Amino acid sequence: MTFTSRAPRPAVAGSALVLALSAALLAPATPAHAAANAVPTYEVKINLTAAALDASHAPSAAVRSAFGITGSPKARSYSYYDTDSRALDAEGWSVRLRHKAGSSFEETYKKRFPVTGGNLDAALNTANAAGFDSGDTNYEAEVDWGYAKQTLSFSNEDERSAGGYSGTALPSDATGRGWLVDDLPGKLEDTKADGWGASTLGASRAHGPVTAKVYGGEWGASDDASIEVLPVVGAGGTGTEYVVELSFKTDSRTAAADLHDDSIAVAEAKGWLYRGDILKTQLILDRY
Repeated sequence: MTFTSRAPRPAVAGSALVLALSAALLAPATPAHAAANAVPTYEVKINLTAAALDASHAPSAAVRSAFGITGSPKARSYSYYDTDSRALDAEGWSVRLRHKAGSSFEETYKKRFPVTGGNLDAALNTANAAGFDSGDTNYEAEVDWGYAKQTLSFSNEDERSAGGYSGTALPSDATGRGWLVDDLPGKLEDTKADGWGASTLGASRAHGPVTAKVYGGEWGASDDASIEVLPVVGAGGTGTEYVVELSFKTDSRTAAADLHDDSIAVAEAKGWLYRGDILKTQLILDRY
């Protein structure tokens, strides 16, 4: 019997590709790395009593001297938009339309996260899990540091031309609401479901307006110190109360802690300190 010798069968052209794909599928996946936590700036906010004001409801000369307030007053008017049931506030959102004299209208969409027991890192982790991290440059992270309470917030800002509006005048309720809905950021839009933000804000109304005067200066480690004097309607719906807020902005957590402690010590020694936190957003939503 004769055996015929045969040449080796050529490899199938796709075999190498199949093996490569199989190896790739079986190889361990490279873990995805989440963006780092946001790095916030800080604003210390300490409330003062009416004893800090003079007869014209401006910061007294002694208060100005004590906290480096040198600037002339600048007016600003603003309203917060929410439903009567405060649906936006219930989800940690506030939406503000503000007009400073001589400036464009400012639209601010702010998401808040509580800082419990001073544990800022835990609040930053919670925010990160909700998509508010260092990779999202559409939002500015800030810690509002009050007398006893801290809040982490993420603000998205836009603006509208103030052409045709004088001073600090605000647009009609409907016009302002239309602007805010049109410029709605995506995170608010999809808070609970697709389109939730637009439908909720579309059903909102203006809470306000209120008009404040702000006096600027420098103090301690902050070159952005200010006192805001905000008249609000009394709790019973009549009369006027004055909210006096002393604030300092800084990029440093250590500097913020020093400004917090030092300003409280000075205000307490002078008899001006309000021992508590007055949250202006909540106050305006409550009273207007």
